[in-house]
Amino acid sequence: MSRAIQICGTGSGVGKSVIVAGLCRIFLQDGKRVAPFKAQNMALNSFVTHEGGEIGRAQAYQAQAARVGPSIYMNPVLIKPTSETGAQVIVQGKAVGNMSALKYTDYKGHLRKVVTESFERLKDEYEIVVIEGAGSPAEINLKSHDIVNMNMAKIAKAPVILVGDIDMGGVFAWLVGTLELLDRKERQMIKGFIINKFRGDKRLLESGLKFLERKTSRPVLGVIPYFYPGNASEVDRNVINLPEEDAVPKHKIGFKRKLGKRVIKIDILYLPHISNFTDFDALESEGGVGLRYVDRITELDPPDAIIIPGTKNTVHDYLHLKRSGILEKISEFRKKGGFIAGICGGFQMLGREIKDSHKIESGFGKVEGLGLLNVATSFRLEKTLSQVKAKDLKSGIKITGYEIHHGKTRYIDAIPMFEIVERQGKPVLFLDGARTEDGRVWGTYIHGVFDSKTFRRDFINRIRIKKGWGVLSADGDDFDQDKEFDKLADLIRKNIDMKLLYRILERR
Repeated sequence: MSRAIQICGTGSGVGKSVIVAGLCRIFLQDGKRVAPFKAQNMALNSFVTHEGGEIGRAQAYQAQAARVGPSIYMNPVLIKPTSETGAQVIVQGKAVGNMSALKYTDYKGHLRKVVTESFERLKDEYEIVVIEGAGSPAEINLKSHDIVNMNMAKIAKAPVILVGDIDMGGVFAWLVGTLELLDRKERQMIKGFIINKFRGDKRLLESGLKFLERKTSRPVLGVIPYFYPGNASEVDRNVINLPEEDAVPKHKIGFKRKLGKRVIKIDILYLPHISNFTDFDALESEGGVGLRYVDRITELDPPDAIIIPGTKNTVHDYLHLKRSGILEKISEFRKKGGFIAGICGGFQMLGREIKDSHKIESGFGKVEGLGLLNVATSFRLEKTLSQVKAKDLKSGIKITGYEIHHGKTRYIDAIPMFEIVERQGKPVLFLDGARTEDGRVWGTYIHGVFDSKTFRRDFINRIRIKKGWGVLSADGDDFDQDKEFDKLADLIRKNIDMKLLYRILERR
């Protein structure tokens, strides 16, 4: 018999996505067929599934933790903000249009059926479905049209565990206050608490835990210690490398690099609508690379390479770079022989022009690009969504990745970068991307190119050769994300009462 359990939080950023991923791996380790589910996600980091649809990146890595293929039914509604008040709405993997917040609220009535159908599909296929809520279930202004928190738990008939972030402070008030703002039936669905991101000696927390249990008549299932990202210092006790869900962490933006000898410095431009920045996780994990995100280019810490990432609003972000003076710095950097790469929207910016006649992403019909690549881009109504296999036309290196873009780029007088040989599992022959004669400026629509260790090392080695350094071998073990999920599962299993969690899951 299939079961479901829902993880809700006292707010955004408390660790719901990570706990869902950890539980997916734990249930898998315990011999269960398990899948993640989030009815509605708001994120610019997305992933293309085997069906050729688009879902939130978080659900993709949760599926990876469960060792199942990501599916459009794991995240049936994805919202990708394009402005402060508008967003592109994606339903079961396909874009249905751009909507204002008010228009989307009216549209939600149609989505309840879509969400229910998607959940039922997973329930028929898996023994356990681990549901993730969004933000807080106590947003009283949103409750009437909620499809992701308590109303989703009612659809799924799922018990709910409420997660609070103690590192933010005020965790007991958050937990008790959230419970108080729910109605009687909703409170009955909350079966326990998890306190996340705890630093220090747990014995100092015991009086607070006892008070919380007395006050609410609900158990605290556990207290999960704070853990650090994979690039943290080795002296940190808990180091686990997991993909970020949506936002670039603040500690990665504009920090002063502490570098050893012979380290390649790479700057990723931090765009207002930056998307799919997980493209660079593998680069960041390289020992010989110092990577950071920047919103300005300074002479004090000049990079060896600049990468312009993907964006949900190419024209808006391009004009932002122009106003801030960064485009002028990039042109100067090119004249000095620097290495420049562009992924998706970044690739479009490197060309001669960008046309948005249909106003898909902006109100501007046309803007001139940087002109570093002899290509021109026009936005089309139809969105390209596909998993691909390709080869680098210069080196012959094979890569895998995925495409998410509205743009159609034509060659004026440019050298293609890649040849796509497979799309959605079918043999094809398409050219992708472009590069300069010297190879120091290039762009592509393919997300995930740096996940290929051979291509990644080739990119790094071309910079090293220019500096007169020796090249790095592509041999040896690569970063193993699967082991990181095991570490996460081990941390959660050791710090929460899994027997009690199973009793809650089985309604006992």
